[in-house]
Amino acid sequence: MPFHTLHRFNLSKFLLLSVAVSGFLFLQAQQSIEDTIPYVMLPNVQIKAFEQNKRMMRVPASINIIDRQTLNLYNSTSIVSAVNTMPGVRMEERSPGSYRFNIRGSSLRSPFGVRNVKVYYNDIPITDPGGQTYLNELGYYNFNSIEIIKGPASSLYGAGTGGALLIEGLNDNERAGITTEYSTGSYNLQNIYVGLSTGSEKLVSRGSFQHQQNDGYRNQSALRRDVHSWTGLFKMNENKFLKASYLFGDLFYETPGGLTKAEYDANPRAARPASGGFPSAEQAKASVRQRMFLAGVSYTQHFAPKWDNKSVLYGMFTELRNPAIRNYGKNSEPHVGGRTLFTYRKPFQQSLFNFIVGAEWQEGFASIAIHKNVNGNPDSLRTYDEIHNRQMMAFSQATMDLNGGWSIIGGASWNWLNVKFERFNPASLGFQKRTFNNQVAPRIAVMKKLGSDKNEINIYSGIARGFSPPTRDELLPTGGAINLELEPEEGTNYDLGVKARLNKFYVDINGFLFDLDNAIVQRRDAGGGDFYVNSGKTNQHGVETYLSYPLLQGGIFNQSTLWVSHTWHDFHYKEFKQLNADYSNNQMPGDAQHTISTGFNATTRKGFNAAVTYYYSGKVPLNDANTAYADPYNILGAKIGFEKLIKDIWRFRLNVGADNLLDEKYSLGNDINAAGGRYYNAAPGRNYYVSVLIQWVSKKIFL
Repeated sequence: MPFHTLHRFNLSKFLLLSVAVSGFLFLQAQQSIEDTIPYVMLPNVQIKAFEQNKRMMRVPASINIIDRQTLNLYNSTSIVSAVNTMPGVRMEERSPGSYRFNIRGSSLRSPFGVRNVKVYYNDIPITDPGGQTYLNELGYYNFNSIEIIKGPASSLYGAGTGGALLIEGLNDNERAGITTEYSTGSYNLQNIYVGLSTGSEKLVSRGSFQHQQNDGYRNQSALRRDVHSWTGLFKMNENKFLKASYLFGDLFYETPGGLTKAEYDANPRAARPASGGFPSAEQAKASVRQRMFLAGVSYTQHFAPKWDNKSVLYGMFTELRNPAIRNYGKNSEPHVGGRTLFTYRKPFQQSLFNFIVGAEWQEGFASIAIHKNVNGNPDSLRTYDEIHNRQMMAFSQATMDLNGGWSIIGGASWNWLNVKFERFNPASLGFQKRTFNNQVAPRIAVMKKLGSDKNEINIYSGIARGFSPPTRDELLPTGGAINLELEPEEGTNYDLGVKARLNKFYVDINGFLFDLDNAIVQRRDAGGGDFYVNSGKTNQHGVETYLSYPLLQGGIFNQSTLWVSHTWHDFHYKEFKQLNADYSNNQMPGDAQHTISTGFNATTRKGFNAAVTYYYSGKVPLNDANTAYADPYNILGAKIGFEKLIKDIWRFRLNVGADNLLDEKYSLGNDINAAGGRYYNAAPGRNYYVSVLIQWVSKKIFL
């Protein structure tokens, strides 16, 4: 019998039985798990953002880190809930596998995927030169940590006013061993993971395979994802390291389409029905099939006194098949690229000078064929385009750590993007091109340390300018005419923040002001096609807060943490007129004014652990006119587990959890500015999951 057809009473009994079993094992356990790592965002974690390699508290920027401990608070099939624990960040899932990543309102131009945010995986820039990132090709287990840089990061990471993501797939303290995990849950969820880690004094590596599938909450929303990956870190000598990465992802997910308010209220689980001469999502077999291959190397060397170099070379290929309501798209998107940076470090007296200079290059060759969609199959060819993208940047950055607790950082990049395009069908339009160049993106920040190491307060302020050219899909959208006249976004961000550790209490508060010119806004026509326009100016400001405290210590408890994050965003159009419509001073769509994420988690010395999490989102405007809003919602989740280490080499872990315990009806991944009011994509109701992990690990930690 499919899991999702089980009666909730039976599921409740199953949960109670699992709790009893976990409790019994807990009472019988005789050995504590000394290496169980607490679930908390630690201020002492060393981060790599802006190549600082410092404790997070000592970096003068608004940065959050999602590590393995935060990911473990939730189901081991998705990173969405873990990402949403961080203030100023919002990750959405219109249907399983269809992600949208939002940093401080960047989803304004994201119908799906990631736009206006630069993403790196194991040092490799996986955001292609056309501006698209297929983040959904990465499986849950490919994320060991995610550093989120909020606000313009163009001074070191290229074009993008939203920010940057630095994803690391390999643990620095990787142990040799074999890991297997199986998860099952509501909506016929099945998740299988097998990982093999090897190690020696010269090599640490991990290869893995993940298979995930589920039927989805809505009609026409099934998912299947297979991910093969391998990462190896070679220690060639004390001064030379080579990191190699390989990933192949095969992803298929159905797209149910947006509903009107009346359809959403009548049956939130329904797929988009036929209307206006367009077929239903089920008739069109609306879906996405993606295959992505990525291979690259990162080579780090200390080649001269005080000088280091890190160089990256990679290649990536994406094949996309997309039967949609209005057409059938077939994309082939290969691209290659490289990045190099030289670092000079010179200590003098009680200060340290750090200088970085480098460059990045990406080149892509895409072919896009749009066919008529006949019952999910490609029919007659409508258009065929070939697109050549070349993106380059040069950057430099200087940092001074001065006596007296002062740190000063300044950097800038020069960005250049060239788009060459030719349409061959139905008739050749001739060769066209657009160049965006001479865009300088500077960043300056200063931080002052106060107090002692036990009670440390760091106050910082920064100014950064960002530049974000239109993506390939915005210049050549599926739902409208070619728009090579679209202008790049340009914005200036001002940050003022404090990071403090007051005994055991951790505080991270950031206030920002961001003014954006030529903001790019998504529109959606009646057939579900996207097109884009420049919206004039925006005025975005807010306060983002993260607090944590180890509430219970000692006794039976190994660790416990109470944490809360709050986001207040006040985002408005400053000037925005389209034809006869004036949206000036309206609230920008797609972002709630208030969100809260909080939770409490604890582990005992005998291996029992539990977590309760809560997420609140205020109402979200769904169009530029502010005539429609998604309702506020409250999401309550819980997870309990037991973990036992046997003879220091065998690990057993059982987790049982539930999401949306209040069975809240809400829309996640709304279609902004959709024609006909088709804004709503219902998220799953109350759902359950169970996972079992068995691991053999070596006692030795390498590198």
